[in-house]
Amino acid sequence: MHRIRCFAVGGFKINGPSTKDKGPMDRKEDLEPSNEASQPQPTQAGRIKPCTELIRQAMKCLENNDKDCVTRLIEELVRNQCHDGRLIGKEIADGVRGIVHELWLVSNHEEGCRLLRILRDLGVSRSWARIVTRITNPRQFNERLERCGISWKSRATRNDVVKRIEGLLRRLGWSEVRMCEELWRFVGVDVDEFRRHGIEPCAWLEGLESLRDLRRPYWFGLRASDLSVKEFGDIIRLEIDTTSSVGAVFFPTLLNTVKTPSLIVKRERGAPAVKYVQKQIVLTFYVDLGVNKWPWPMKLNGDEFERILNGFSDEELSEFLAGEIDGDGSVVYYYNDETELVFVYITACKACPKRYTLEVLKEIIARRFGIIGTINQLENADALVFRSRNAVRLLRHIVKYVHHPLKRLRAELILAYYDGRISHEELMELYKPTRYKQGKDDIKRNRGLETLAQAAPQTHTHGGTKHEIESMVD
Repeated sequence: MHRIRCFAVGGFKINGPSTKDKGPMDRKEDLEPSNEASQPQPTQAGRIKPCTELIRQAMKCLENNDKDCVTRLIEELVRNQCHDGRLIGKEIADGVRGIVHELWLVSNHEEGCRLLRILRDLGVSRSWARIVTRITNPRQFNERLERCGISWKSRATRNDVVKRIEGLLRRLGWSEVRMCEELWRFVGVDVDEFRRHGIEPCAWLEGLESLRDLRRPYWFGLRASDLSVKEFGDIIRLEIDTTSSVGAVFFPTLLNTVKTPSLIVKRERGAPAVKYVQKQIVLTFYVDLGVNKWPWPMKLNGDEFERILNGFSDEELSEFLAGEIDGDGSVVYYYNDETELVFVYITACKACPKRYTLEVLKEIIARRFGIIGTINQLENADALVFRSRNAVRLLRHIVKYVHHPLKRLRAELILAYYDGRISHEELMELYKPTRYKQGKDDIKRNRGLETLAQAAPQTHTHGGTKHEIESMVD
Protein backbone atom coordinates (compact mmCIF):
# COMPACT_ATOMS: atom_id res chain seq x y z
CA MET A 1 0.00 0.00 0.00
CA HIS A 2 1.23 3.47 -0.82
CA ARG A 3 1.19 6.14 1.88
CA ILE A 4 2.38 9.33 0.30
CA ARG A 5 2.84 12.61 2.14
CA CYS A 6 2.27 15.81 0.21
CA PHE A 7 5.34 18.00 0.04
CA ALA A 8 7.00 20.40 -2.35
CA VAL A 9 10.21 19.40 -4.07
CA GLY A 10 11.90 22.07 -6.12
CA GLY A 11 8.58 23.40 -7.37
CA PHE A 12 6.61 20.22 -7.92
CA LYS A 13 3.81 18.51 -6.07
CA ILE A 14 3.30 15.00 -4.86
CA ASN A 15 -0.29 14.00 -5.47
CA GLY A 16 -0.64 11.66 -2.52
CA PRO A 17 -2.41 9.51 -1.71
CA SER A 18 -2.47 6.92 -4.46
CA THR A 19 -5.69 6.65 -6.41
CA LYS A 20 -6.02 3.08 -5.23
CA ASP A 21 -5.00 3.38 -1.61
CA LYS A 22 -5.68 5.41 1.50
CA GLY A 23 -3.63 8.44 2.33
CA PRO A 24 -1.72 9.25 5.51
CA MET A 25 -3.60 9.92 8.73
CA ASP A 26 -2.14 13.27 9.69
CA ARG A 27 -4.91 14.70 11.84
CA LYS A 28 -5.03 14.04 15.57
CA GLU A 29 -8.51 12.51 15.43
CA ASP A 30 -7.31 10.10 12.75
CA LEU A 31 -4.64 8.79 15.09
CA GLU A 32 -7.02 8.22 18.01
CA PRO A 33 -8.85 4.88 18.41
CA SER A 34 -12.47 4.78 17.32
CA ASN A 35 -15.33 2.44 18.13
CA GLU A 36 -16.70 2.86 14.66
CA ALA A 37 -15.31 0.85 11.79
CA SER A 38 -14.25 3.07 8.91
CA GLN A 39 -16.21 2.55 5.73
CA PRO A 40 -14.18 0.77 3.06
CA GLN A 41 -13.41 2.92 0.03
CA PRO A 42 -14.32 1.36 -3.31
CA THR A 43 -11.43 0.39 -5.53
CA GLN A 44 -11.28 1.30 -9.20
CA ALA A 45 -12.58 -2.16 -10.09
CA GLY A 46 -15.43 -1.72 -7.59
CA ARG A 47 -16.44 1.59 -9.17
CA ILE A 48 -16.46 0.46 -12.79
CA LYS A 49 -19.62 -1.66 -12.72
CA PRO A 50 -21.94 0.89 -11.04
CA CYS A 51 -20.52 3.72 -13.16
CA THR A 52 -21.07 1.74 -16.35
CA GLU A 53 -24.65 1.00 -15.34
CA LEU A 54 -25.35 4.67 -14.55
CA ILE A 55 -23.94 5.71 -17.93
CA ARG A 56 -26.16 3.11 -19.64
CA GLN A 57 -29.23 4.45 -17.86
CA ALA A 58 -28.29 8.05 -18.70
CA MET A 59 -27.91 7.18 -22.39
CA LYS A 60 -31.37 5.63 -22.35
CA CYS A 61 -32.79 8.79 -20.76
CA LEU A 62 -31.12 10.90 -23.44
CA GLU A 63 -32.70 8.76 -26.15
CA ASN A 64 -36.09 9.41 -24.51
CA ASN A 65 -35.32 13.16 -24.20
CA ASP A 66 -35.93 12.89 -20.44
CA LYS A 67 -33.68 15.73 -19.26
CA ASP A 68 -34.68 15.46 -15.59
CA CYS A 69 -33.72 11.80 -15.60
CA VAL A 70 -30.34 12.57 -17.20
CA THR A 71 -29.69 15.34 -14.67
CA ARG A 72 -30.40 13.04 -11.72
CA LEU A 73 -28.06 10.40 -13.12
CA ILE A 74 -25.32 12.96 -13.74
CA GLU A 75 -25.53 13.98 -10.09
CA GLU A 76 -25.18 10.33 -9.09
CA LEU A 77 -22.27 9.79 -11.49
CA VAL A 78 -20.36 12.76 -10.08
CA ARG A 79 -21.07 11.80 -6.46
CA ASN A 80 -19.63 8.36 -7.25
CA GLN A 81 -16.58 10.05 -8.84
CA CYS A 82 -17.28 8.37 -12.16
CA HIS A 83 -16.12 11.57 -13.88
CA ASP A 84 -12.58 11.40 -12.42
CA GLY A 85 -10.32 9.60 -14.88
CA ARG A 86 -7.56 9.25 -12.28
CA LEU A 87 -9.87 7.11 -10.14
CA ILE A 88 -12.00 5.29 -12.66
CA GLY A 89 -10.02 5.29 -15.89
CA LYS A 90 -10.20 7.31 -19.10
CA GLU A 91 -12.95 5.32 -20.83
CA ILE A 92 -15.50 5.68 -18.05
CA ALA A 93 -14.61 9.33 -17.38
CA ASP A 94 -14.98 10.14 -21.09
CA GLY A 95 -18.38 8.47 -21.03
CA VAL A 96 -19.53 10.79 -18.23
CA ARG A 97 -18.18 13.82 -20.10
CA GLY A 98 -20.09 12.71 -23.16
CA ILE A 99 -23.36 12.42 -21.20
CA VAL A 100 -22.98 15.92 -19.71
CA HIS A 101 -22.03 17.39 -23.08
CA GLU A 102 -25.04 15.82 -24.81
CA LEU A 103 -27.37 17.22 -22.14
CA TRP A 104 -25.74 20.64 -22.52
CA LEU A 105 -26.31 20.61 -26.28
CA VAL A 106 -30.07 19.93 -25.97
CA SER A 107 -30.60 22.37 -23.07
CA ASN A 108 -32.01 25.86 -23.38
CA HIS A 109 -30.52 28.80 -21.47
CA GLU A 110 -32.31 28.12 -18.19
CA GLU A 111 -31.62 24.38 -18.33
CA GLY A 112 -27.95 25.05 -19.11
CA CYS A 113 -27.69 27.41 -16.13
CA ARG A 114 -29.28 24.78 -13.90
CA LEU A 115 -26.74 22.20 -15.08
CA LEU A 116 -23.85 24.57 -14.31
CA ARG A 117 -25.23 25.22 -10.80
CA ILE A 118 -25.50 21.50 -10.16
CA LEU A 119 -21.91 20.90 -11.27
CA ARG A 120 -20.69 23.77 -9.10
CA ASP A 121 -22.59 22.52 -6.04
CA LEU A 122 -21.21 19.01 -6.57
CA GLY A 123 -17.68 20.40 -6.29
CA VAL A 124 -16.73 19.89 -9.93
CA SER A 125 -13.86 22.12 -11.02
CA ARG A 126 -14.46 25.05 -13.35
CA SER A 127 -11.95 23.60 -15.80
CA TRP A 128 -13.89 20.32 -16.00
CA ALA A 129 -17.12 22.24 -16.62
CA ARG A 130 -15.42 24.26 -19.38
CA ILE A 131 -14.22 21.05 -21.03
CA VAL A 132 -17.63 19.35 -21.08
CA THR A 133 -19.45 22.47 -22.27
CA ARG A 134 -16.68 23.11 -24.84
CA ILE A 135 -16.46 26.75 -23.67
CA THR A 136 -12.69 26.62 -23.52
CA ASN A 137 -12.18 30.39 -23.55
CA PRO A 138 -12.12 31.50 -19.86
CA ARG A 139 -13.57 34.93 -20.69
CA GLN A 140 -16.54 33.42 -22.55
CA PHE A 141 -17.12 30.93 -19.74
CA ASN A 142 -17.14 33.76 -17.18
CA GLU A 143 -19.64 35.67 -19.33
CA ARG A 144 -21.92 32.63 -19.40
CA LEU A 145 -21.73 32.31 -15.62
CA GLU A 146 -22.57 36.00 -15.28
CA ARG A 147 -25.63 35.66 -17.52
CA CYS A 148 -26.74 32.73 -15.37
CA GLY A 149 -26.13 34.69 -12.16
CA ILE A 150 -23.69 32.05 -10.93
CA SER A 151 -20.77 32.84 -8.63
CA TRP A 152 -18.18 30.11 -9.17
CA LYS A 153 -14.85 31.03 -7.65
CA SER A 154 -11.80 29.07 -8.65
CA ARG A 155 -10.36 26.95 -5.90
CA ALA A 156 -6.77 27.58 -4.98
CA THR A 157 -4.84 25.06 -7.02
CA ARG A 158 -2.24 22.81 -5.48
CA ASN A 159 0.23 24.46 -7.82
CA ASP A 160 -0.41 27.78 -6.09
CA VAL A 161 -0.09 26.19 -2.65
CA VAL A 162 3.21 24.56 -3.62
CA LYS A 163 4.57 27.85 -4.92
CA ARG A 164 3.64 29.62 -1.68
CA ILE A 165 5.31 26.92 0.41
CA GLU A 166 8.39 27.01 -1.78
CA GLY A 167 8.56 30.81 -1.47
CA LEU A 168 8.53 30.50 2.32
CA LEU A 169 11.22 27.83 2.28
CA ARG A 170 13.42 29.92 0.01
CA ARG A 171 13.39 32.58 2.71
CA LEU A 172 14.65 29.89 5.09
CA GLY A 173 17.61 29.15 2.83
CA TRP A 174 16.42 26.49 0.39
CA SER A 175 17.31 26.88 -3.30
CA GLU A 176 17.78 24.75 -6.42
CA VAL A 177 21.53 24.79 -5.80
CA ARG A 178 20.94 23.55 -2.26
CA MET A 179 18.73 20.81 -3.67
CA CYS A 180 21.48 19.89 -6.15
CA GLU A 181 24.10 19.73 -3.40
CA GLU A 182 21.85 17.49 -1.28
CA LEU A 183 21.44 15.16 -4.25
CA TRP A 184 25.21 14.85 -4.74
CA ARG A 185 25.86 14.29 -1.05
CA PHE A 186 23.20 11.59 -0.99
CA VAL A 187 24.88 9.64 -3.82
CA GLY A 188 28.39 10.15 -2.45
CA VAL A 189 29.75 12.95 -4.66
CA ASP A 190 31.90 15.55 -2.88
CA VAL A 191 30.77 18.86 -4.41
CA ASP A 192 33.57 20.81 -2.71
CA GLU A 193 36.23 18.55 -4.21
CA PHE A 194 34.90 19.11 -7.70
CA ARG A 195 34.76 22.85 -7.16
CA ARG A 196 38.35 22.90 -5.97
CA HIS A 197 39.26 21.53 -9.40
CA GLY A 198 37.22 24.18 -11.21
CA ILE A 199 34.27 21.91 -12.06
CA GLU A 200 30.78 23.01 -11.00
CA PRO A 201 28.61 19.97 -10.07
CA CYS A 202 25.41 22.04 -10.32
CA ALA A 203 26.11 23.41 -13.82
CA TRP A 204 23.15 21.35 -15.07
CA LEU A 205 20.84 23.98 -13.57
CA GLU A 206 22.20 26.65 -15.93
CA GLY A 207 19.93 27.45 -18.86
CA LEU A 208 16.93 25.51 -17.55
CA GLU A 209 14.77 28.63 -17.68
CA SER A 210 15.06 28.63 -21.49
CA LEU A 211 13.19 25.30 -21.55
CA ARG A 212 9.97 27.03 -20.52
CA ASP A 213 9.49 27.18 -24.29
CA LEU A 214 8.41 23.71 -25.46
CA ARG A 215 9.47 24.67 -28.98
CA ARG A 216 13.10 24.26 -27.97
CA PRO A 217 14.65 21.27 -29.81
CA TYR A 218 15.69 19.81 -26.45
CA TRP A 219 12.09 18.73 -25.84
CA PHE A 220 11.90 17.01 -29.21
CA GLY A 221 15.09 15.14 -28.30
CA LEU A 222 13.68 14.08 -24.96
CA ARG A 223 10.46 13.02 -26.70
CA ALA A 224 12.50 10.83 -29.06
CA SER A 225 13.91 9.08 -25.98
CA ASP A 226 12.31 8.83 -22.53
CA LEU A 227 9.52 11.42 -22.52
CA SER A 228 6.04 10.02 -23.11
CA VAL A 229 3.43 12.34 -24.66
CA LYS A 230 -0.17 11.18 -24.31
CA GLU A 231 -3.46 12.68 -25.44
CA PHE A 232 -6.57 12.57 -23.23
CA GLY A 233 -9.38 14.45 -24.93
CA ASP A 234 -8.47 18.13 -24.61
CA ILE A 235 -5.37 17.41 -22.53
CA ILE A 236 -1.80 16.59 -23.51
CA ARG A 237 0.18 14.82 -20.78
CA LEU A 238 3.99 14.89 -20.65
CA GLU A 239 5.11 11.94 -18.53
CA ILE A 240 8.40 10.38 -17.53
CA ASP A 241 9.29 7.49 -15.21
CA THR A 242 12.38 6.91 -13.10
CA THR A 243 13.65 4.72 -10.28
CA SER A 244 17.04 6.36 -9.92
CA SER A 245 18.25 8.83 -7.32
CA VAL A 246 19.44 11.36 -9.88
CA GLY A 247 16.30 11.09 -12.01
CA ALA A 248 14.11 11.70 -8.96
CA VAL A 249 15.50 15.23 -8.70
CA PHE A 250 16.26 15.94 -12.35
CA PHE A 251 12.97 15.07 -14.06
CA PRO A 252 10.61 17.06 -11.81
CA THR A 253 13.00 20.01 -11.93
CA LEU A 254 12.97 19.79 -15.72
CA LEU A 255 9.18 19.49 -16.03
CA ASN A 256 8.76 22.34 -13.58
CA THR A 257 10.14 24.71 -16.21
CA VAL A 258 6.84 24.15 -18.04
CA LYS A 259 4.37 23.57 -15.20
CA THR A 260 4.35 22.29 -11.64
CA PRO A 261 4.42 18.49 -12.11
CA SER A 262 2.50 15.85 -10.22
CA LEU A 263 3.83 12.51 -9.01
CA ILE A 264 2.53 8.96 -8.95
CA VAL A 265 4.40 6.41 -6.82
CA LYS A 266 4.01 2.72 -7.59
CA ARG A 267 5.79 -0.58 -7.11
CA GLU A 268 6.88 -2.83 -9.96
CA ARG A 269 8.80 -6.05 -10.22
CA GLY A 270 12.56 -5.68 -10.25
CA ALA A 271 14.23 -5.72 -13.65
CA PRO A 272 16.64 -8.54 -14.56
CA ALA A 273 19.57 -6.14 -14.28
CA VAL A 274 18.73 -5.38 -10.64
CA LYS A 275 18.09 -8.84 -9.23
CA TYR A 276 18.86 -7.59 -5.73
CA VAL A 277 15.59 -5.56 -5.83
CA GLN A 278 12.41 -7.61 -5.57
CA LYS A 279 10.10 -4.66 -6.23
CA GLN A 280 11.21 -1.30 -7.56
CA ILE A 281 9.62 1.95 -6.48
CA VAL A 282 8.81 3.76 -9.71
CA LEU A 283 8.25 7.52 -9.71
CA THR A 284 6.10 8.87 -12.54
CA PHE A 285 6.23 12.63 -13.00
CA TYR A 286 3.72 14.31 -15.29
CA VAL A 287 2.22 17.63 -16.34
CA ASP A 288 -1.11 18.16 -18.08
CA LEU A 289 -1.24 20.85 -20.77
CA GLY A 290 -3.75 22.19 -23.25
CA VAL A 291 -4.05 20.16 -26.42
CA ASN A 292 -2.37 22.89 -28.50
CA LYS A 293 0.60 23.42 -26.16
CA TRP A 294 2.76 20.57 -27.50
CA PRO A 295 4.46 21.90 -30.66
CA TRP A 296 6.02 18.67 -31.96
CA PRO A 297 4.33 15.80 -33.83
CA MET A 298 2.68 13.25 -31.55
CA LYS A 299 3.92 10.36 -33.69
CA LEU A 300 6.74 10.30 -36.19
CA ASN A 301 7.82 8.17 -39.07
CA GLY A 302 11.39 8.05 -40.30
CA ASP A 303 10.92 10.56 -43.11
CA GLU A 304 9.28 13.18 -40.90
CA PHE A 305 11.89 12.71 -38.18
CA GLU A 306 14.70 13.22 -40.69
CA ARG A 307 12.98 16.24 -42.23
CA ILE A 308 12.71 17.98 -38.86
CA LEU A 309 16.33 17.29 -37.96
CA ASN A 310 17.55 18.51 -41.33
CA GLY A 311 15.72 21.78 -40.68
CA PHE A 312 17.68 22.41 -37.47
CA SER A 313 20.69 24.71 -37.31
CA ASP A 314 23.90 23.24 -35.87
CA GLU A 315 23.06 24.67 -32.43
CA GLU A 316 19.50 23.37 -32.58
CA LEU A 317 20.77 19.92 -33.59
CA SER A 318 23.20 19.99 -30.64
CA GLU A 319 20.34 20.89 -28.30
CA PHE A 320 18.20 18.09 -29.73
CA LEU A 321 21.02 15.58 -29.17
CA ALA A 322 21.41 16.75 -25.56
CA GLY A 323 17.72 15.97 -24.99
CA GLU A 324 18.17 12.53 -26.56
CA ILE A 325 21.19 11.79 -24.36
CA ASP A 326 19.51 13.12 -21.20
CA GLY A 327 16.83 10.52 -21.86
CA ASP A 328 18.20 7.38 -23.51
CA GLY A 329 21.90 8.21 -23.65
CA SER A 330 25.00 7.88 -21.54
CA VAL A 331 28.44 9.46 -21.11
CA VAL A 332 31.17 7.05 -19.99
CA TYR A 333 34.92 7.17 -19.35
CA TYR A 334 36.73 3.82 -19.31
CA TYR A 335 40.33 3.18 -18.36
CA ASN A 336 42.57 0.24 -17.56
CA ASP A 337 46.34 -0.26 -17.78
CA GLU A 338 46.26 -0.55 -21.55
CA THR A 339 43.15 1.29 -22.75
CA GLU A 340 41.56 4.70 -22.32
CA LEU A 341 38.17 5.25 -23.93
CA VAL A 342 35.37 7.80 -23.87
CA PHE A 343 31.90 6.66 -24.95
CA VAL A 344 28.79 8.66 -25.73
CA TYR A 345 25.88 6.53 -26.80
CA ILE A 346 22.14 6.58 -27.40
CA THR A 347 20.10 3.39 -27.03
CA ALA A 348 16.81 2.21 -28.51
CA CYS A 349 14.87 -1.03 -28.15
CA LYS A 350 15.57 -3.54 -30.90
CA ALA A 351 12.14 -3.91 -32.47
CA CYS A 352 10.25 -0.74 -31.57
CA PRO A 353 9.35 2.51 -33.39
CA LYS A 354 12.30 4.36 -31.85
CA ARG A 355 14.86 2.06 -33.46
CA TYR A 356 14.85 3.93 -36.81
CA THR A 357 16.07 7.11 -35.06
CA LEU A 358 19.53 5.60 -34.58
CA GLU A 359 20.16 5.24 -38.32
CA VAL A 360 18.90 8.76 -39.01
CA LEU A 361 21.00 10.27 -36.22
CA LYS A 362 24.13 8.43 -37.31
CA GLU A 363 23.85 9.81 -40.84
CA ILE A 364 22.95 13.40 -39.89
CA ILE A 365 25.65 13.73 -37.20
CA ALA A 366 28.28 12.45 -39.63
CA ARG A 367 27.14 14.80 -42.39
CA ARG A 368 26.70 17.89 -40.20
CA PHE A 369 29.57 17.60 -37.71
CA GLY A 370 31.90 15.06 -39.34
CA ILE A 371 31.55 12.91 -36.20
CA ILE A 372 31.41 9.18 -36.91
CA GLY A 373 29.38 6.72 -34.86
CA THR A 374 28.57 3.03 -35.16
CA ILE A 375 25.43 1.08 -34.31
CA ASN A 376 26.09 -1.78 -31.93
CA GLN A 377 23.72 -4.63 -31.16
CA LEU A 378 23.47 -5.15 -27.42
CA GLU A 379 21.68 -7.94 -25.60
CA ASN A 380 18.41 -6.07 -24.98
CA ALA A 381 18.81 -2.96 -27.14
CA ASP A 382 20.74 -1.36 -29.97
CA ALA A 383 23.00 1.64 -29.46
CA LEU A 384 24.46 4.44 -31.56
CA VAL A 385 27.97 4.65 -30.13
CA PHE A 386 30.61 7.39 -30.42
CA ARG A 387 34.09 6.50 -29.18
CA SER A 388 37.24 8.30 -28.11
CA ARG A 389 37.96 11.39 -30.22
CA ASN A 390 34.51 11.30 -31.84
CA ALA A 391 32.89 11.13 -28.41
CA VAL A 392 34.92 14.07 -27.11
CA ARG A 393 34.07 16.14 -30.20
CA LEU A 394 30.37 15.37 -29.71
CA LEU A 395 30.56 16.39 -26.05
CA ARG A 396 32.00 19.76 -27.04
CA HIS A 397 28.93 20.36 -29.23
CA ILE A 398 26.30 19.35 -26.68
CA VAL A 399 27.71 19.87 -23.17
CA LYS A 400 26.10 23.26 -22.51
CA TYR A 401 22.67 21.82 -23.36
CA VAL A 402 22.99 18.65 -21.23
CA HIS A 403 20.93 18.96 -18.04
CA HIS A 404 20.92 15.45 -16.61
CA PRO A 405 23.08 16.00 -13.48
CA LEU A 406 25.21 12.86 -13.77
CA LYS A 407 25.72 13.05 -17.53
CA ARG A 408 26.54 16.75 -17.35
CA LEU A 409 29.04 16.19 -14.52
CA ARG A 410 30.79 13.39 -16.41
CA ALA A 411 30.91 15.48 -19.59
CA GLU A 412 32.40 18.47 -17.74
CA LEU A 413 34.94 16.18 -16.08
CA ILE A 414 36.02 14.49 -19.33
CA LEU A 415 36.38 17.81 -21.14
CA ALA A 416 38.38 19.28 -18.25
CA TYR A 417 40.81 16.38 -18.63
CA TYR A 418 41.09 16.66 -22.43
CA ASP A 419 41.55 20.42 -22.13
CA GLY A 420 44.45 19.86 -19.70
CA ARG A 421 42.72 21.52 -16.73
CA ILE A 422 43.01 18.39 -14.58
CA SER A 423 45.50 15.51 -14.56
CA HIS A 424 44.68 11.88 -15.31
CA GLU A 425 45.02 11.04 -11.61
CA GLU A 426 42.54 13.80 -10.73
CA LEU A 427 40.17 12.58 -13.44
CA MET A 428 40.22 9.03 -12.07
CA GLU A 429 39.68 10.19 -8.50
CA LEU A 430 36.77 12.50 -9.37
CA TYR A 431 35.15 10.11 -11.84
CA LYS A 432 35.06 7.21 -9.39
CA PRO A 433 32.00 8.34 -7.31
CA THR A 434 29.98 8.90 -10.52
CA ARG A 435 30.29 5.25 -11.54
CA TYR A 436 27.58 2.63 -11.03
CA LYS A 437 28.30 -0.64 -9.28
CA GLN A 438 27.41 -3.28 -11.83
CA GLY A 439 25.25 -6.13 -10.53
CA LYS A 440 25.27 -4.75 -6.97
CA ASP A 441 23.10 -2.54 -4.85
CA ASP A 442 24.00 1.09 -5.60
CA ILE A 443 22.81 4.25 -3.87
CA LYS A 444 22.35 5.87 -7.29
CA ARG A 445 19.87 3.18 -8.35
CA ASN A 446 16.40 2.43 -6.97
CA ARG A 447 16.57 5.15 -4.33
CA GLY A 448 14.35 7.65 -6.12
CA LEU A 449 11.77 8.14 -3.37
CA GLU A 450 14.40 8.35 -0.65
CA THR A 451 16.37 10.93 -2.65
CA LEU A 452 13.19 12.90 -3.20
CA ALA A 453 12.72 13.20 0.54
CA GLN A 454 16.35 14.16 1.15
CA ALA A 455 16.43 16.89 -1.49
CA ALA A 456 12.99 18.33 -0.75
CA PRO A 457 12.91 21.95 0.46
CA GLN A 458 11.55 21.09 3.89
CA THR A 459 14.53 18.83 4.68
CA HIS A 460 16.60 22.01 4.90
CA THR A 461 14.79 22.78 8.12
CA HIS A 462 14.13 19.41 9.72
CA GLY A 463 15.72 16.65 7.64
CA GLY A 464 14.22 13.24 7.09
CA THR A 465 14.94 10.08 9.05
CA LYS A 466 15.26 6.66 7.50
CA HIS A 467 12.11 5.60 9.36
CA GLU A 468 10.10 8.54 7.96
CA ILE A 469 11.21 7.78 4.44
CA GLU A 470 10.39 4.08 4.68
CA SER A 471 6.95 4.90 6.09
CA MET A 472 5.99 6.58 2.82
CA VAL A 473 5.67 3.26 1.01
CA ASP A 474 4.94 -0.11 2.54
